[in-house]
Amino acid sequence: MPEWVCGCCGRWRVSVELIRGRYRYRLVQRYPERFGGGKNVLGEVGTVDELADLLRRCTPLELADLRAAA
Repeated sequence: MPEWVCGCCGRWRVSVELIRGRYRYRLVQRYPERFGGGKNVLGEVGTVDELADLLRRCTPLELADLRAAA
């Protein structure tokens, strides 16, 4: 499954899944281990335009801030 992570701190991640022939983009906020770890799903959308809107509403990021996860 392809995944992108923010270039600044790695706290924000976007994963892409193919579900029933359609791509779904899931935005997740990951917590550092010193705070107990874990993750919080902030939203799931079906298009890149909706993903850009979700990023603007829920994070300080834009699409250009995401990098491919290693």
